[in-house]
Amino acid sequence: MWMKNTLVICTCILGLVTGCSPINDRQIITITNHLDLPRTEELVEIPLKQLHLSMLAEDKTWVVLDSEGNQVPYQITYDSLLIFPVRIAAKGTAEYTVAKGIPVPSDTICCGRCYPERLDDIAWENDKAAYRAYGPALQRSGERGFGYDILTKSVSYPVLEERYRKELDPLARKQMKELRESGKHHEADSIGRAISYHIDHGNGMDCYSVGPTLGGGTSALLVDSSLVYPYCYREYQILDNGPLRFTVRLEFNPLTVASDSNVIETRVISLDKGSYLNKTILSYQHLSEPCQLATGIVVHPQNPDGAWIGKDRAIIAYADSTDRVNAGNGVIHVGALLTKSPLWKGVRWFNEQEKQFSPGALGHVMMISDYKPGKPLVYYWGSSWSKSGFSTQEEWVNYLEDYDKFLSSPLEISIK
Repeated sequence: MWMKNTLVICTCILGLVTGCSPINDRQIITITNHLDLPRTEELVEIPLKQLHLSMLAEDKTWVVLDSEGNQVPYQITYDSLLIFPVRIAAKGTAEYTVAKGIPVPSDTICCGRCYPERLDDIAWENDKAAYRAYGPALQRSGERGFGYDILTKSVSYPVLEERYRKELDPLARKQMKELRESGKHHEADSIGRAISYHIDHGNGMDCYSVGPTLGGGTSALLVDSSLVYPYCYREYQILDNGPLRFTVRLEFNPLTVASDSNVIETRVISLDKGSYLNKTILSYQHLSEPCQLATGIVVHPQNPDGAWIGKDRAIIAYADSTDRVNAGNGVIHVGALLTKSPLWKGVRWFNEQEKQFSPGALGHVMMISDYKPGKPLVYYWGSSWSKSGFSTQEEWVNYLEDYDKFLSSPLEISIK
């Protein structure tokens, strides 16, 4: 197993380097926004090879400064990109400087890890939400969790380590067991509520149901109108672990797709500071023929009419009423966005056989695309919680539509 150890949106365009710049001590980065929308909390990406800086060559410390000389947090990603957050007015321009200096410590906002103590969950988070993908130990247990799980948040700092620690606390679990064995069920239940991450203790909770579905935005190949569910990942590699971006590569067990019996799915998932959406690069090895690919969000019986389908854009959304509608858990707004037009989009309801296979779900709101072997598919998926983010589906859809505009009009970057 691989064990190596951020938007409104992350958009970028290759830096435009003026001439063949000599190595120097500072460079000015000019960023232009051509949209009539402000760009806030967006991360820009600049390949390090486009920066002709002496401190890079000499492996010295350096800083990123805004136009007022204030330091801006930055990160060097696994694929040699300089990323940092920018704020640019509608139709505006901003300048940033990369220069020698000692960077001030910055808080880690985006982070995650494998939790072998919880059936190999891969869980990650930023300042908006948290997510998890299920691992091989869960698959071996026989439990069926196929899609992405959504873990709501109402604070900007990391919470997953504390949630898992409390949920799995062996002393508390032992005490609960002893109380139940002695007939003290009320006392045991009280401890259970105190440690459970299924209850909001002030920073969010797990109140989303996945099961044998696509969950919160997973993709799956579609053969003869049937989904080929990928089940749980088998190997992982954490590529970036903050402070501004988390990236993980997941590889899945071989699938049988039509006449191909060894199709291996790989996902590279990244989540940036300030963004409600994960970027996913999806590819399949050993797939010999083009195939249809479905990107979907599970529709639950608690809100059968909660789907939204974009008319002119490759966007879907769903207002999930959570697993306990009457518990005051709010609404989880889920969405997915493709970078190209789909073949079809809408709600695909389960037939009777599928209902038996996926109890507790009615179907998926989904988009169907063509997947061509050797050409990775890039798409975005994520969520917002009504108790901390967007309170209505209309607000959530507006965010998704703006995100799509940002993708279509990346920030223009010049370096001198």
